[in-house]
Amino acid sequence: MKKPELLLPVGNPEMFHAAIKGGADAVYLGLRQFNARGRATNFSVSQLQSLLKLAYKNNIKVYLTLNTVIKNDEIADLLDTLNLVKKSSISAIIIQDWGVYHLVKKHFPEITVHASTQMANHNSLGAIYSQQKDFERVVMARELTLPELKEIKKKSDIELEIFMHGALCYSFSGMCLFSSYLGGSGANRGLCAQPCRRFYQSGKQKSYVFSLKDNQAVEVLPELIKIGIESIKVEGRMKPAEFVYNVSRAYREVIDNNNIETAKKLLNYDMGREKTGYFLAGNVSSAITQNTNTGILIGEVLERVNDRVIISSDHELKLGNRIRIKQRSGEPQKAIKIKEIDLLEEGVYKVNAKDAIARSGDQVYLAGLQEEKFSSKFTEEGKPLPINMHRGARTKIVKSLGKKDSPKKEQIYVRIDSMAWLRKIHLNEMDYLILNLKKSEWKELRLNAPFLQKNAGKIFIELPKFIPENDIDFYKDICDKAMKNGYQNFMISHLSQKLIVPAKARIACNENVYLFNEAAVAHVQEEGINLYTHPQENDLENLLLGNDRFGIIPVYFYPQLFFSRMPVKLHKEDELIDDMQGEFDKDLRDGITIVYPKHPVTWMQQKNNLIKEGFKRFMIDLTHEKPSSNTFKRLIKNFQQAKQAQPSTSFNMKKGLK
Repeated sequence: MKKPELLLPVGNPEMFHAAIKGGADAVYLGLRQFNARGRATNFSVSQLQSLLKLAYKNNIKVYLTLNTVIKNDEIADLLDTLNLVKKSSISAIIIQDWGVYHLVKKHFPEITVHASTQMANHNSLGAIYSQQKDFERVVMARELTLPELKEIKKKSDIELEIFMHGALCYSFSGMCLFSSYLGGSGANRGLCAQPCRRFYQSGKQKSYVFSLKDNQAVEVLPELIKIGIESIKVEGRMKPAEFVYNVSRAYREVIDNNNIETAKKLLNYDMGREKTGYFLAGNVSSAITQNTNTGILIGEVLERVNDRVIISSDHELKLGNRIRIKQRSGEPQKAIKIKEIDLLEEGVYKVNAKDAIARSGDQVYLAGLQEEKFSSKFTEEGKPLPINMHRGARTKIVKSLGKKDSPKKEQIYVRIDSMAWLRKIHLNEMDYLILNLKKSEWKELRLNAPFLQKNAGKIFIELPKFIPENDIDFYKDICDKAMKNGYQNFMISHLSQKLIVPAKARIACNENVYLFNEAAVAHVQEEGINLYTHPQENDLENLLLGNDRFGIIPVYFYPQLFFSRMPVKLHKEDELIDDMQGEFDKDLRDGITIVYPKHPVTWMQQKNNLIKEGFKRFMIDLTHEKPSSNTFKRLIKNFQQAKQAQPSTSFNMKKGLK
């Protein structure tokens, strides 16, 4: 059997040296822009050229993460970055944005692309479509089971990369809007504020409802090797170098020697959170943790004396160890490196802690051993890399994207998520109706009902954001039956869903196909899709900077902040309050947990300004609203009058997406 590639995270030079020593086959890293770990140190161009030289000497592949969504005013800078990649020895770039894909394939075809996990590929459709689009590899969603992965591998020929170890997001990657909603720091922009690590109150109970343990599926690795998975990936670009070193040695033991027990012993000191094998190992029920601390609990604070802290611990503390003190309030603190230490008596130490808050009774966690030292610099200089494109060539590409054009007439699209709405709405007050139903309702729906068939021309059949492998045939049958009954409009949530929509259908894409820039719009248009929906977390400035005006703008909706396959239990119905007094609701739909705000987002008040700017397609999304004819009439009236629905928020429309 062919050994899989061992792929390690690198956020700074120390981590890269640790990856070499630990036995990495490949590393992934980001520059200061356009990567999904914007809060990591990341690399300058001069550091990158030195790193690439060392990587070549050690036969290590380097993958560059360009896996954020790109705004319209960033395209010129992105072209410079792609030009740099083209002239370098980088093995591939990892991308999320279809605009990046479009620019690479049109202007930098030499660059190899991998589909980031943020592209939310979760079934064989995603793998097959990615292969058709000339991706070399797909990083599959973390939420897949082993049987699903086996099936995907059997049905597709593209390389598959699997996250094996490290922190887990509660929501599907690429589908989390929570951080963006709270303050404009979008996870899809590399600035996640980690809302899943916060306290939430349900009834009188306050707990970490969404905080997941760390992923560790080492027991499953021999099976992944057996089915031919090409790359085993570790998450952790913000971790210390010793994490990279220890984890890489552990997984090398399994890949090279099938030695799981030795690997598990090494992984005991990765200094992460509690562990779960998650969906891959089939132990989801215990994946939520109430302990958000990383590291190993080793003792407690006895007292503080000036700039020192006296600690009681059974663990032998040494110079160079790192510790983290957990306040009783739960507030996180940075790890402290022990530079001064006195043994007062057996199990009692006095250590430096000038900048840490420490009170008697606070817990102390071991955050790092620092048994190995790794250089924080590169001693060898690499060949200078050209950074910028020729200005004229760059300007020509930017100007070629999108034409300043606008639809001839105003259109209203209404989305419903339940058949109960069909008795509450008036089709004559909208141009198109989007049906986004539960699986059980699709089974019940009579597509040949006279009322529906009479209006088939204005109805869109919408496919869900997540289609498990076993449900692909079900949704293909729905599409085929709809087409046979005269329905020709289909709205997809993932570009790969084109593969199950009938050939002669009219295809639109919803807001889950992220089109933040003109290059991404150009790609879907080349795919024969001329109707698309703007992302819900978009902002007015970015909208106006684009040329195309044919997209649908959501003007009323409840954003799905978490979209997760992971179940959670609440103590009072489905109501949640976070530690900043924000109110949220939860829904369970076809096995997916959805968390959304108590109050909707509305941009109806911007309608007249948007029309002046040439936008004429708008969506009123009734998903998560209780079916009511009065609600429908009120919202249509608000839209016609360009009046904001109350109570509501405006999300990023004015404050902006960072």
